[in-house]
Amino acid sequence: VQLQASGGGLVEAGGSLRLSCAASGRTFSSYTMGWFRQAPGKEREFIASISWRGGITKYLDSVKGRFTISRDNAKNTVYLEMNSLKAEDTAVYYCAASRLSMPSTTTSDYNYWGQGTLVTVSS
Repeated sequence: VQLQASGGGLVEAGGSLRLSCAASGRTFSSYTMGWFRQAPGKEREFIASISWRGGITKYLDSVKGRFTISRDNAKNTVYLEMNSLKAEDTAVYYCAASRLSMPSTTTSDYNYWGQGTLVTVSS
């Protein structure tokens, strides 16, 4: 599976962005998908994950109610809708695919990673 993340950019605090992650391959619908982020000088951090059918999701506590993960298996794409953005959300955002059947918050559970897209939130 190859993953291509897009949609990052510069936004003011309180604004919104939608990230997309397009996957190649015919088995996209069998993977649990996740979004992670990494700020300068910090470790990669779990943001959200969605099961292969989309019925089960997990979120980092600090983004609950602001971020929404979704997927369209017909388009081989997973999305991260981000609202009420804060300066502390500034990071490179990565999408990832896991062979597990359930959402996971653990980086090592993910088998494939996209290249990352930069989100900068100005305060």
